[in-house]
Amino acid sequence: MIAGILKEPTGENRVSLLPEEAEALAKRNVEVRVESGAGDAAFADEHAYHAKGVSSYARNALLSQCDIILSIHGIVPEEISTIKKGAIVLGVLQPLYAGALMQQYADAGVTVFSMDMLPRTSRAQSMDVLSSQANIAGYKAVLTAANHYGRYFPMFMTAAGSIAPARVLILGAGVAGLQAIATAKRLGAVVEVFDTRPAVKEEVMSLGAKFIEVEGVADASEAGGYAVDQPDEYKLRQQQKIADHIARADIVITTAQIPGKKAPLLITEDMLKTMRNGSVIVDIAAETGGNTPFTKNEETIRYNGVSIIGNSGLPSSMPSDASKLYGRNILNFLYLLIDKEGKLNLSFNDDLVKGTCVVYNGEIVNEKIRNVI
Repeated sequence: MIAGILKEPTGENRVSLLPEEAEALAKRNVEVRVESGAGDAAFADEHAYHAKGVSSYARNALLSQCDIILSIHGIVPEEISTIKKGAIVLGVLQPLYAGALMQQYADAGVTVFSMDMLPRTSRAQSMDVLSSQANIAGYKAVLTAANHYGRYFPMFMTAAGSIAPARVLILGAGVAGLQAIATAKRLGAVVEVFDTRPAVKEEVMSLGAKFIEVEGVADASEAGGYAVDQPDEYKLRQQQKIADHIARADIVITTAQIPGKKAPLLITEDMLKTMRNGSVIVDIAAETGGNTPFTKNEETIRYNGVSIIGNSGLPSSMPSDASKLYGRNILNFLYLLIDKEGKLNLSFNDDLVKGTCVVYNGEIVNEKIRNVI
């Protein structure tokens, strides 16, 4: 069996497998190949791969010859016809937003596994790329905000006078939000957190932040760690509560996303008008529309003196560690697909394999994807 590591599109600095993880896969009797330059931006040049027994190939050769194709963002539509029939494409392909592309994979006879569809269970934690990358996003979101914010984060008492600590409001206490809390607290900020899931209150408080509660929340325990749509009455109370706290915030980190849907609007234009001049919002949900009405992905917008930073690519700004964690997630998942002799062994009785598989044998097999096409 041959596995190929593709180079990511311009602007993406990560790579799906670093040399160390590629070597571990090779120990399962899998021949691993890498596209020339794939790891350069993650500080893993071709010599590092060659030292681990991985050979460099041109992109077309990998697509046409490999049995498993590894890529974070997947393949552009124009390349799908060049993929070896029956090959597996594995990455974070966001199929809930790309039904037509999934159909194109199916028509080409390509099997697709998308890691963002992985059931978020205890057994899946070592394979959970969304969590490993969200952890980095939460960390970098706070550092990005600190770089843009024109004041200190911690309190300072000096001979020239005292500086009050920055007030940070974090909307969403998933993996990204929790890491943002920890990072903001390390920098000395006063941190408040809002989340629709009451179950995260204890985690928030254990990190030294204040949890903002709103009554009447819909149960999100079956949503795999994501937000869910809430009743209209709750949304009104939620907006009022957020408005009260956002008016006092210097930094806001927003993380709320709903799989397959536009990100929920948490910060309204009226709320933005109450924020002090020089405040900063970092919107991690920018790729799916953002949590503010003015968010633009990969852009910084200034509205009424408030900087709104739309950035869904924060993990790419830490390419070495992000690639390391992503690669370990992928390697653990590949162990479910490949036996010790290096042969493909797809067991759809395994809930992780079944849940992650989007296209198989010329059909879209994931029910969630079929429902949105």
